[in-house]
Amino acid sequence: MSVEGYNYYDDTDFTRNIHGKCKSYMYHHVVLTMQDGSSFDGIIEGVDDNGVSVLVGEDAMEQERDDFEDQRYGGYGGYGGPRRRFRRFRRQFFPIAALAALSLLPYAYPYPYPYYPPYYPYY
Repeated sequence: MSVEGYNYYDDTDFTRNIHGKCKSYMYHHVVLTMQDGSSFDGIIEGVDDNGVSVLVGEDAMEQERDDFEDQRYGGYGGYGGPRRRFRRFRRQFFPIAALAALSLLPYAYPYPYPYYPPYYPYY
């Protein structure tokens, strides 16, 4: 069998459906599930025939300081406070053939505020 005649990315219905879903979810925060069972969350940035470019989020913590102030005030209980948590995004490329599922990341819909009648002052 020759390499030229072998189609790595065959145009099956499943691959077309995933490709169409990726195009419709452009610039949305999604969960990507791969064929091997691993999952990633990120923002779809670009889609082409071979794969999907995704900004994958990763957690980063602020570095602890080792100066006298942290030791004196305890870092957490005194004036220092807890370490801050950051989230940064890195660009990664995933082939469409490796995707098993794609879904939007569920966000909670804000509870609607109750209706308050207008306030009319009594004179």
